[in-house]
Amino acid sequence: MLETVRGPRQLIVGEGVAQNIPRVVAESGSRVLVVTDRVLLGQPGVAGIVAAVREQTEAVEVFSDATPDVPLTDVALAVSAAARVDADVILAIGGGTVIDLAKIVGVIRRHGGTPRDFYGESRVPGPTIPLVAVPTTSGTGSELTPVSVLTDPERALKVGVSSVHIVPDFAIVDPELTYTCPATVTAHSGIDAFCHAVESYTARPRPHGPRDPVEQVFLGRNPVTDHYALLAAERIARSLRRAVRNGGDTDARADMSYGSMLAGLAFSHAGNGAPHALQYPIGAATHTPHGLGVGLLLPYALDAARDAISDRLAVLARVCGLDVADASDAEAADAFLTWLDGLLADIGIPASLADIGVARADLPRFAELAGGVTRLIQNHPGPTDTASLTAILEAAWAGDRARDVRTPQGR
Repeated sequence: MLETVRGPRQLIVGEGVAQNIPRVVAESGSRVLVVTDRVLLGQPGVAGIVAAVREQTEAVEVFSDATPDVPLTDVALAVSAAARVDADVILAIGGGTVIDLAKIVGVIRRHGGTPRDFYGESRVPGPTIPLVAVPTTSGTGSELTPVSVLTDPERALKVGVSSVHIVPDFAIVDPELTYTCPATVTAHSGIDAFCHAVESYTARPRPHGPRDPVEQVFLGRNPVTDHYALLAAERIARSLRRAVRNGGDTDARADMSYGSMLAGLAFSHAGNGAPHALQYPIGAATHTPHGLGVGLLLPYALDAARDAISDRLAVLARVCGLDVADASDAEAADAFLTWLDGLLADIGIPASLADIGVARADLPRFAELAGGVTRLIQNHPGPTDTASLTAILEAAWAGDRARDVRTPQGR
């Protein structure tokens, strides 16, 4: 047995827990950089939190210009904002973009350099300044995870900084902060969380040496991550449609917050797989939302690996409420993938890569780039050579999951 568990110093979850944010921030530092975006800052709930933090701390600087996918220009601006207030604590209020931005700002604030100095796994040399992460969406799990995903104009795909040192110190998850989240954002972030759960549960298990839990971030699935992943899948499966259709459904919002949190705990160790690796170059090329991309790719990647994970897909079918009691694993796996197709359609996820403007001629290049994202692609339970990844993309481009892509030749 050789495992590790990662997470914040304290995780606080539930309706109304946002009232604890000012105290938690004040106990972590006195000069605060608040990272958020302009839309959120204009909402009474978030504005009230910022005002309360001002009352309890010495100085506050607000950086509200966070934009999607964390471009390096945003990092430079936010680092300058932190310097103006001589920040010794960061409060991030927002979705994954905001929290990922806050993570890398904390790294540079403590260790200097530029984001490029820390690309890859375990290159952050030590702890950063304290970070209090408050999600306003239910999806990325960034408030719990050791990853910050950035967009570098010199790279053809998104890049990640992965380190145990960038897990937020405190995560405060209040479903009430998600009530104003628009339907489209709810759909994209929610399916991202479902991908985290499913990719963690189906991740390739890997043997480890004693140094691996320190030298690597993603280590493959284990019984602890399986537990979190299945609980997350169950809650998201029963509530994602409802949250998209009616943002005021408080029970569905609570399920999504809880499910997203559990999925974040699962993939912080197990890691994500092919859908996330393939989305990196596709998202960079098409500028489409991350959750849309990984959701679109999920059924095709699972289908390609079905021979290795049919038993796990069968478990997911049962957890997601499908009537497969008398079905074989293969039949239950089919039922799960068909159900997943319907879920994606119901929440507005396009069925094919062609629908989001991907050129078929680019598929082999995207597959080659994704194959280089080792920390993710090593978790995929099926073949990961360029031909096999291209076959997944070909099926996704055609929108035809019925194509047999379990071998590159389609046999």
